[in-house]
Amino acid sequence: MESTVIELFHQSIEAKMAAGESLAPLIAEASSKTVEQLLQGHKVLCCGNGLSAALSNIFTQSLLLQYKLERPGFQAVCLNNDSALITAIGHYHSVSEIFSRQVKTLGQPGDLLVIFSLGTNPSNLVQAIHTAHDRDMAVIGFTGSGDTDLSALLSGDDIEIRVDHTERHRISEVHLLSLFCLCELIDQQLFGGTS
Repeated sequence: MESTVIELFHQSIEAKMAAGESLAPLIAEASSKTVEQLLQGHKVLCCGNGLSAALSNIFTQSLLLQYKLERPGFQAVCLNNDSALITAIGHYHSVSEIFSRQVKTLGQPGDLLVIFSLGTNPSNLVQAIHTAHDRDMAVIGFTGSGDTDLSALLSGDDIEIRVDHTERHRISEVHLLSLFCLCELIDQQLFGGTS
């Protein structure tokens, strides 16, 4: 059993090392984009499914409360938090609209949509991207190698932080580290600190 744990650690390290150099400029670009929108008084809407919903929560909390630095909060909304709302949208409309309906109502031109996906091309994220573009919102997409539909929608002012891996737990781990890097860079640009 211990050898299995060690092997899983090695797989995680290898996935992160393989992604680091290619993702670094994209994470830096995403941090600048986020800072620019926040300084203009815009908000960040975040969403994802399953494991990716947890990443969405982490990013929202890091913006709304704090990452490492104690600092003023920023407007951030996690679209996968309200189970009553999500199930109502799914029941009365469609599961594919659980995020897009919220983006349509809450999103304003200049706001930023951040989506998290583990390579499964979820229809609710496809619809969220369409709606964000209709609302003149840029999108930052944390994606996996199977997210071809999502990738095809991202263009112009959008940024894709794509993990070219097929195993969803490895993708999630790289997304989490990338997210922490993003939060670190946002704090550095806004407040010049790293503690």
